[in-house]
Amino acid sequence: MDSEIISRLKEAVGSDYVITDEEKARPFLIDWTKRFRGRAVVVRPGSTEEVSRVMVVAYDTRTPVVPQSGGTTLVGGSIPDDSGRAILLSLGRMNRIEEIDTGNDTVTVEAGLILEQLHRAVEEKGRFFPLSFGAQGSAQIGGALATNAGGTAVLRYGNMRDLCLGLEVVLPDGRVMTALRGLRKDNTGYDLKQLFIGSEGTLGVITRAVLKLFPIPRGRQTALVGIPDLESSVKLLDRVKAAAGSELTGFELIQRKCIERVAEQLPGVELPGPVDDCPWWILAELSSLAQEGASLEAILAEAFEAGEVANAYLAQSLSDSEAFWRIRESIPEADASVGNNLHNDVSLKISLIPEFLEVTVKRLYDAYPWLDPSLYGHLGDGNIHFNIGSIPSNLAFENEEGIRRITYEEVVKRNGSISAEHGIGQLKRGHFLALKDPLELEIMERISRAIDPRGIMNPGKLLADRKD
Repeated sequence: MDSEIISRLKEAVGSDYVITDEEKARPFLIDWTKRFRGRAVVVRPGSTEEVSRVMVVAYDTRTPVVPQSGGTTLVGGSIPDDSGRAILLSLGRMNRIEEIDTGNDTVTVEAGLILEQLHRAVEEKGRFFPLSFGAQGSAQIGGALATNAGGTAVLRYGNMRDLCLGLEVVLPDGRVMTALRGLRKDNTGYDLKQLFIGSEGTLGVITRAVLKLFPIPRGRQTALVGIPDLESSVKLLDRVKAAAGSELTGFELIQRKCIERVAEQLPGVELPGPVDDCPWWILAELSSLAQEGASLEAILAEAFEAGEVANAYLAQSLSDSEAFWRIRESIPEADASVGNNLHNDVSLKISLIPEFLEVTVKRLYDAYPWLDPSLYGHLGDGNIHFNIGSIPSNLAFENEEGIRRITYEEVVKRNGSISAEHGIGQLKRGHFLALKDPLELEIMERISRAIDPRGIMNPGKLLADRKD
């Protein structure tokens, strides 16, 4: 990078927060999967004002900017290319909680705040922030917003689009859009924050947000439930929704192999009992503000009678419940311990998921008999993690395009989505551009050009490369 640009960046944020040494910059330039690596000058601003100064430099010099929060992306969305021309804008220093408003049930935070830290802080005030997923110990709020993260409680609370009431965003030219009113109703024109949520850093830099809070659930019932077949998962979901209504918080589908792998590879994770009697398992949770709500045990008893359930372990304590969820959240780590996986998070109508899984797995086995699928996900909101591994693991990557083609063909055939919550990034961009409706793509590109006319925001991700 040009020395003059580096000098201006140091003036913008201070010399200590501009990293040009490749060794020191490396942790910021490798994604969580280790698949994507890049080169860039790393800049670590400490305030919105400093972000604005950096963006002015970038805009003036047409320097690409790659915003990054926790770096837990699975699709290479916050990693620059290897040209060394870009600014990697790391927001980790901007990690303050500015206000917890219990009267309005909102919290105002900076984008670099770690999700788990937010959980602890609002709990001390008697409130609950529902976004939860495996990487919450390192994932940051800005990245969760930029990818419209969902997690395990979407069924009841929604994803980040639903949980966000306001944003502050630094635009490509350095101007700051501050819309942090925290209102639940505001009909004064376009809801501009929704442009930036899920945009993967291609329109601007999210710096602050106002998020919804909720009362802490007092009643919690959790069960790990064995089912005889995939069709039973949808029947059981319908039954639990009808009986528990809004108390249904989580409903996760897990392939037996995933649970067994967790037990084999991660000794610290204990199973509640044998799981070899059922090919599929459901992790279901009800939560309520009162200690007493709908009885999960009674619902499952009825499901036993109907043949929808073959086995079940009911949590007898909070520690049991947490242990059940630890099994679910440990699946990616267990999979990684036996070889890298091709990560696919797809979304379909819930009613179509059993057929999709059966048909797609058969097609893949017919084409690649050596593959090792790892299937689990948020059945309650139609999001399945359709991950493919192999032993040796390089076989999956050598055949990646063919595996993804078959998987995405079956998704598109059922009018589903090739990305439910992980985003597009670099990994899925080619498939996204080929499969997305052309008119939708045209509108997205027009929006991008209007907000980012010089094309400096996170190039090489999501949208097609600019030809001008």
